[in-house]
This record gives sequence, C-alpha cells and structure tokens, in this order.
Amino acid sequence: MRRKIKNKNITGPDFVYNSQKLEKFINYIMWSGKKETSRKVVYKAFEIIKEKTGNPNPLEVFDLALKNAGPLTEVRSKRIGGANYQVPKEVRPERRLALSMRWIRDAARGGKGKPMHLKLADELIAASKNEGSAVKKKEDTHKMAEANKAFAHFAW
Repeated sequence: MRRKIKNKNITGPDFVYNSQKLEKFINYIMWSGKKETSRKVVYKAFEIIKEKTGNPNPLEVFDLALKNAGPLTEVRSKRIGGANYQVPKEVRPERRLALSMRWIRDAARGGKGKPMHLKLADELIAASKNEGSAVKKKEDTHKMAEANKAFAHFAW
C-alpha cells in the first residue's frame, strides 16, 4: 500500500532579507512560540555579522554557513538477520538543510555566558569559515559514514 502524500508547509520569505531559508531558520531558533523574540535574535546576529565580517550582505555568510554545515552522507541503522548495521546513505537536500540549521542552532545554544545573538553570530561566522561545532558535527558524521562504507551494499 502506498504512503499518503505529505503536504509540506512552505514558509513565506522573511520581512527584512526576503529569504525563505532565513524565515525557516527563525522558526528553528524559536522557543515556545515566541517568534518575535527569535526574529530579534537572528536580526541582531546578522547586524553583528555585518560588523565583524565587513560584508554588507550577511545573507551570503548565512548561506555559506548552511552549505558548510550540511552533511553529504550519514549513517542509518538497519536490522539485517538479527544484527544492526550502520548503513551509510546520501542525505537529501531538504534534510541536509534541516540538519545544518539544527546543528548551528544547537551549537549556539550550547555556549554559555553570552547572549544568544552573540553566540549565534559567532557560530554562523565560524561555520562560514569551515570551523566551529556544527562543522565538526558534519565531519564526525562523514567519518562515521566512511568507517561503515563496508555496509553500503545493505542500502535500501
């Protein structure tokens, strides 16, 4: 029996930069439905990115950070004959974007002692330079997939 088609909720573009990715990221940052607070955090972080990088368009830094933090392969657990194998799989573009947003958000939340907009700006700048916790997480994921390459023939 075929699966039901899932209707995707497509977010509209944000007000300031007119970007759908940024609006989705604002939703990722949001806690307890406080969207206006998350907007303020993201826009303040973008102002800091403007100052620190000297780039008048922080959206370029943001896009580069998402690209650098997104994994190409990941491992998925598959049960075969009573044993669980970590099978490497390629990551779909939508999931790659979701994972990179989640990892950047979690890395920013993980830092202590500074306001969220400062931590977020630092993490986005670091990710755009191929550094930081989110990029490290991507590299760890790639290492896991590389280590389990022998089980790639189990891919479904």
